[in-house]
Amino acid sequence: MSRACSLFQLCQNPNRLLLRSSKFSKGPYLIPSARICPVLCLSKEIQTSAYEVVKGSYVPTALVKPESKPKDKSPENLEGVGAFQKLPMVMPSVDILYSALRKAKRISPTKGIANIAKRERNRGAKQLDALMKELAVPLRTYSENFPNKKYLHPYERSLIELTLGDGNYEEVLGKVDSLRKKVVSVGKEHASLCAKSLSKKEAEERLTEGIKKVEETFNRGGKHVDDLLHIAKTLRAMPVVDLESPTLCLVGAPNVGKSSLVRILSTGKPEVCNYPFTTRGILMGHIISNHQTFQVTDTPGLLKRCDEDRNNLEKLTLAVLSHLPTAILYVHDLSGQCGTSPSDQFVIYKEIRERFSEHLWLDVVSKCDLLQKSPVLFATDKGDDSDLELERYRKLGPDGALHVSVTNEVGLTELKNIVHEMLNSQMTRIQVQEKLEVLT
Repeated sequence: MSRACSLFQLCQNPNRLLLRSSKFSKGPYLIPSARICPVLCLSKEIQTSAYEVVKGSYVPTALVKPESKPKDKSPENLEGVGAFQKLPMVMPSVDILYSALRKAKRISPTKGIANIAKRERNRGAKQLDALMKELAVPLRTYSENFPNKKYLHPYERSLIELTLGDGNYEEVLGKVDSLRKKVVSVGKEHASLCAKSLSKKEAEERLTEGIKKVEETFNRGGKHVDDLLHIAKTLRAMPVVDLESPTLCLVGAPNVGKSSLVRILSTGKPEVCNYPFTTRGILMGHIISNHQTFQVTDTPGLLKRCDEDRNNLEKLTLAVLSHLPTAILYVHDLSGQCGTSPSDQFVIYKEIRERFSEHLWLDVVSKCDLLQKSPVLFATDKGDDSDLELERYRKLGPDGALHVSVTNEVGLTELKNIVHEMLNSQMTRIQVQEKLEVLT
């Protein structure tokens, strides 16, 4: 009884000092300024609240969940390569529709509905709602998980524009999202109509009509889903470039022998044919030396013309040189067999050398076994002998160029050694650049 009285007194006077015994020390000890807040008990429910300590007392506080900060999507934080390998798997539109119809038809009415009309309209509304969701969820996944082009690495952004066409990527994604909104709108409309049916027959008719309308709506825009599937396959097939690994980029006019040298230098196996623009995209190979892996890219050939007149294949080559940390192996063919005259190759070479002068550079004259004593002149050449640099180029190529022949295996060993030295130098450049970025 005395204990009950003590508790009653403490509840009446919460500011009173509390004496408690401890199993760790003998005798009672004091808790200064301790205040006990009563717990409210109402029938079977217990009212609880959170408390925080303020000057030794417990004061109730509201539970507030910390707001999650939105992810920073600035280009500086999202810049990187490899986004194409993270694209979601896109199903063909026919498979999406078939799967949605099959799952929707399995939906049963809510248990416990005795009235036949109510049960049928419940089943119809649930099936239409399920059909709408089964179609809309994949479309939403595609819209949200395909990357926004403006947050991509400039190299991958260029690949999208030059491979798919400027604006086509965004247009297809926009149409897929528009299709999702139409499917949701039509599905909700007919599910609502089915739920308002007055008889079993009317509910069945509205269910059949609703499924037909949703199916027609999806089929009208199904082509956009298939277009997105094609885009995903195209982008996923693009070679993955490691920005932290040195890359050797082979550049030159069409059909000068770049692909043959890629086969000699790396694991890449590009197509080798005797016609221009054999390389129709960026092809990647690798060199493994001293437990290090280096990258080698074969690029489409460049023609003598201004940037505005270049085709997308040529622009791909310029995109690689502009956005990737590459060492350049420029290939020249002075034999007259590539289809581009030495004079035109000289003009292209001077332009590219000046534009990308900060890159590590190696000039290679291919097919040296076919070189003639007198320089090759095309009908389009002006035959002006006053340009001594051009005349020297027609005979031997640029100063310091390495002469090689894949057919006779001339100069290949020396070429491999120089390439390895270049890639090691490129690795040093990348490491220095990374340290500078960390410091800044």
